[in-house]
Amino acid sequence: MTEAPWRIETDPDPVACADLLAAAFAREPAVTWICGSSASARTHWFRDTLRTHAGLAGARRTALADADGRLLAAAVLTPPGATPAAGARALWAARTLLRSGPRALGRTLRYLGATEGGAPTGAWTLEFIGVRPALMGRGAGRALLDHVLSAVPAGAGIHLTTADPSNVPLYHHFGFATLNETRLGPLTITAMTHPPTTAPA
Repeated sequence: MTEAPWRIETDPDPVACADLLAAAFAREPAVTWICGSSASARTHWFRDTLRTHAGLAGARRTALADADGRLLAAAVLTPPGATPAAGARALWAARTLLRSGPRALGRTLRYLGATEGGAPTGAWTLEFIGVRPALMGRGAGRALLDHVLSAVPAGAGIHLTTADPSNVPLYHHFGFATLNETRLGPLTITAMTHPPTTAPA
C-alpha cells in the first residue's frame, strides 16, 4: 500500500498558515480587492488576521504537511458564535492599518459588514482554505476539505463565503448549497452552507 504524500497536522503555526494562504490567495478576487497586488500587504494581512483568529476560544487551524513538516495546504475555522473581543479587534485594526494600509483595513471592514450574520445557527465558519500553488490540482485541497468536513462536531454545519465564481461549483460538488449572493463593489460574494453532520452509528 502506497503511503500518503501528506499527513494531517492540527494546530499548525499561524504564521506558517498565513504565509501559505497569502500565496494561495494571490489572485483570489476578494483578497486582491482588499490588498491590491502587493505581496507584502497580503502577507501581513493574513498574518495579522490569523494572529487575531488564533486568540478565539475553540478556533481551529488544520493543515496538510509533507514528511519534512512543510505545510502544503491549510484551513482556518471559527466555531459557532465566536468573535474577537473589542481589544483584539482594535489591535488587529491597528496592525492592519500599519502593515497593510488603509485600503486593506477599510475594505476588510466593508467585506465583513456585507457578510456578517449570514451563518446558520450552530454552524462553523470556514474562513479560509488554500493550497500551496505548486500543488494545485494534485488532490491536496480535496484531502484537506474532506478532513475538515469529517472533523466538524456532529450536528454542526459549515458556512463559508467566496468571491471567486469558480469556487462555487467546486463547493457544490462537496455538498455545499448556495444561500445567497451579495454585491460589494466589483465582487459577487456567494454565501454557502454544508448541512450538519450526523453522529456515527
